[in-house]
Order: sequence, then structure tokens, then C-alpha cells
Amino acid sequence: MRYVVISDIHGNFPALQMVLVDAQPFDAVLCLGDVVGYGPNPNECVERLQDFPFTCIVGNHDWGAIGRADLLIFNNDARQALYWTQQELSAENRSFLSDLPVTVEMDSFLLAHGSPREPIWEYLVDARSARDNFAQFNFQVALVGHTHLPLALEWAEEHKQARILLPDWGTPLSLSGRRLILNPGSVGQPRDGDPRASYAILDADQMTWEFRRISYAVEITQERMRARGLPQRLIDRLQMGR
Repeated sequence: MRYVVISDIHGNFPALQMVLVDAQPFDAVLCLGDVVGYGPNPNECVERLQDFPFTCIVGNHDWGAIGRADLLIFNNDARQALYWTQQELSAENRSFLSDLPVTVEMDSFLLAHGSPREPIWEYLVDARSARDNFAQFNFQVALVGHTHLPLALEWAEEHKQARILLPDWGTPLSLSGRRLILNPGSVGQPRDGDPRASYAILDADQMTWEFRRISYAVEITQERMRARGLPQRLIDRLQMGR
């Protein structure tokens, strides 16, 4: 099976569309949460996912959009966008988000938005937090999102430590015989200084992972956000990838 692995779409439909075109051919979509929040097209993003065979888990902004998370947890810009998203979501798409599981286990892979330890909220950005997750859970490969940063973290059994592997864009990473935490980055709101949509290709037959980037029409998303009165800071940061 060849999967396109996406996370943190955040209602950015032009970015999602471009990723789904660039990733072809693939057999199914793995979505690691935060389909909505921040962006101007939550309904379109939820519905587009369902055009493909897919597995999707829930993220913290998805919870915020359906009232399962207290919006006071979020910063002011995120909170304002979630208030708007709550009003914008159709009943069908609200139901879709409500039914998403918190984690999914499939073959050698564990899917969680944040981390195996705290699936909704934990940010895995350093070797220490990765080490704790490797030590506490017996997964082979965990696929996570939430940080908006493309990243790989590998467990070194002989040293009982985790190490950070930065993306080698376009070069497949072998997964065989390794314990890894993999983050494809964000489709809809990258935060590593590169505004291009970030995603990954997982070949479950060959056991490889490939980080990918693709440009999209950022200005279209920005104009839609302006038209909907979404916070200016969220509009500006799309162009900066921050």
C-alpha cells in the first residue's frame, strides 16, 4: 500500500488540493488530525478527504471546532478562528469530526495527533520527549502531527536514547528494523520557515517514508481568510511559513 500522509490541513483547501495532486499515485490517505481550524474552508477539506480511501484521527483543533475542547485553551487568534469554524461547519461535517478516533493502530504503525503518550496535546519536538514516548510504549513506528514541523525521531536501543533526523527531501527513509516517530509537517500552515505544503509518502510494502514539499496558491487562501474576517496574523503567517 502506498499512502499519502498528511496532517494539520487547518481548513486550507488550496494546499490540500495541491498535495493530493502532487502525491499521485497513492492507494489511500492517512490524516493525522487538525483537518479544520485557522483556515477558511473547513467543510471543503472534510469532504475532500472522503473522496479517497482514508484513515483519519482527531486533532486538538478538530476537538475545539466541535466543542470537545475548551476554547480558552487556545491562543486568541486560534480561538477566534475556532469560533468562526464552529458556526461554519455543516452538521454532517461536525458529525464526521465527532466520530474520529483519538488513535489508530494499523500493522506496524501507530497514529496519534500529538504523541502516543498524549495523543491530542503533546508536542514532540525534542529527543527527551521522544525518549519518554519510546520507553513507555511498544510501537514500531508512530506517525504524529501537531507541531507543524516535518521531523523524524529514532530510538537507539543500545544507548536508550532518541535522536533527531532532519528531513532529507525527496529521498526515501528506510523504516525496516527501526523504531521511529515520524511527522510529515503541516499541509495548511507550515511553521518551519517554508510556506510550501508539507506531507509524506509512506510505502508500507517497501517500508519507506519520503518527506515532500509542494507550492500552492497561498494568496488564494489568504484572500478567502480576509473575506471571512479571520485574524490578520493567521493570514500573514501563511506567507512566512511561521
